[in-house]
Amino acid sequence: MPTIKDVAREAGVSIATVSYVLNNKTDAVSEDTRQHVWDAVARIGYTPNVTARNLRSSQSRLIGYAWHEVPQEQVNPVLDRFTYFLARHAEEAGYHILTFTYPPEDPLPVYDDLIRSGRVDAFVISGTNLEDERIQFLLEKNVPFVSFGRSNPDWDFSWVDIDGAAGTRAAMDYLASLGHQRIAFAGWDEQSSLAGTHRLAGYIEGLNAAGLPLRQEYVYRGVQSEQSGCDALTYFLSLPSDEQPTAILAVSDLVAVGVKNEAERRGIEIGRDLSLIGFDDAPMTQYLRPPLTTIRQNVPEIAGIIIAMLEDQLNRANGIPVSGENRPPRQRLIAPELIIRGSCEAVE
Repeated sequence: MPTIKDVAREAGVSIATVSYVLNNKTDAVSEDTRQHVWDAVARIGYTPNVTARNLRSSQSRLIGYAWHEVPQEQVNPVLDRFTYFLARHAEEAGYHILTFTYPPEDPLPVYDDLIRSGRVDAFVISGTNLEDERIQFLLEKNVPFVSFGRSNPDWDFSWVDIDGAAGTRAAMDYLASLGHQRIAFAGWDEQSSLAGTHRLAGYIEGLNAAGLPLRQEYVYRGVQSEQSGCDALTYFLSLPSDEQPTAILAVSDLVAVGVKNEAERRGIEIGRDLSLIGFDDAPMTQYLRPPLTTIRQNVPEIAGIIIAMLEDQLNRANGIPVSGENRPPRQRLIAPELIIRGSCEAVE
């Protein structure tokens, strides 16, 4: 098996130079020399001893990410896709994702154990909310992390999030352009999700922009489930017939599916009789009949930005200089995209 000495001999440089290149100490060698060494590595088939290299640099090259348990009646395709693209972007950057679980009611001991044992260099967290104790803990421990989602506005930490308000505002503008004036919102309860609060804010912004009043009876608060969508439509249909909504904006695709299922049970045709928009662009939505208009999150882009943010934190922690113009911002809001399909029609 080729050794570092064989690489040095093949490249015609010192062992120290090869070591600098393999450990990404790019300030110690020229770009031409670095490429020359990597060419030699490829020619002789040298494989670095990752374990030994990590021990020398006090890095595990692992990023911790908690795998979330989803109740049986719920689905979260966004976080499933996010986990895949997070792993892919991490591997492209020379890291791997270490997934773990924790009791929802007491997450901190698992984080503390991973920090104390040195098994991970950093963390990615998701499913954030106000007063999120994981964020508070990692800030106190001064451990590199980036979250997929926001928390308290006055907390200074790195995050990437979907601009949920911009997404639902775009959906409202579209419904208003179709002539809808009685537009309802099937959302989540105030305590369950900060993301739900942002999406409700976009709904209200859309009402204001269209000159429509905010009617409390047009806002249903439930949970992330198909049944919640069914219950929302049942509630809206309990209103007098001339006050029932002609369009519903749902906080998620799963809730929208519940609205659609209940509408079909009652003989209401989505599109013709009732316009419907979801949020997330779950893979199933394009195969519904009619296909669901929804709001798409750019999950691959979000995962890539998070890994770039973590790389920046880890490079600075290890004394690797990064020019200001190449450093990613600490916080990013990513605008989602309205995907127009067949579930919305103009008011006759």
